[in-house]
Amino acid sequence: MNLPKILGVIPSRYASTRLAGKPLLDICGKPMVEHVYRRAVASGVFFRVVIATDDERIYSAAEKFGGDVLMTKADHPDGSSRVAEVARSIDADYVINIQGDEPMLDPRMLRELAEGIVSDPGADSATVCVPIKDDKDFFNPNIVKVVTDQRGRALYFSRSPIPFMRNDTECPMWEHLGIYAFTKEFLLKFVELPPTPLMQAESLEQLRILEHGYTMAVIATKYPSLGPNVNTEEDLQEVRRILAEEKEKNKPQ
Repeated sequence: MNLPKILGVIPSRYASTRLAGKPLLDICGKPMVEHVYRRAVASGVFFRVVIATDDERIYSAAEKFGGDVLMTKADHPDGSSRVAEVARSIDADYVINIQGDEPMLDPRMLRELAEGIVSDPGADSATVCVPIKDDKDFFNPNIVKVVTDQRGRALYFSRSPIPFMRNDTECPMWEHLGIYAFTKEFLLKFVELPPTPLMQAESLEQLRILEHGYTMAVIATKYPSLGPNVNTEEDLQEVRRILAEEKEKNKPQ
């Protein structure tokens, strides 16, 4: 598919409640943000990938590895707002918010997401999901579930197990993965929308889109990340282990 102008933005902040300086944590000789940036570029989806930060240390690190980086305001309430600040001044048709804590992001998933929103012209936004195969995951409040309509658009997201299986009817269970695409026009509108009750109850930012009556396409990806998001020291060690093994396996014999 020939894609229109799609901007990729990686919001990157130094402060973290669990892992201080997360974007700059070393993973096999590179800061985490560099891994994310290079995987985004490798997707071939974007005419430009930008790291958006309010921290001089991240800015300097990105410049050092040749990343396209822009300084933003410090007082953004969330990553989407930081992404919108960057997108506002760049000519683009679509914008993808790329999470900065996914150093094992599969570039092919970004292409699926991009093609998904472009092929659904009525969608204001889009995201991705994967099947839930384990009941433990289905009942885990840290794993966000999504249900969709017949067109593949989101009806609801929840930390609770949805749909509730009252009978033995076969019904797919989907885990939501937190990466988002927007039309640029809608992104700028979205960040101005006031918070909503369900968004606050579930602590899920994407519910603000649905509660205000806008649409989100949900694409079932064949290419989920190859390792965990880095939120804890355990996640970090696991990613380091996987990438070190991958590097060793690909070393010339």
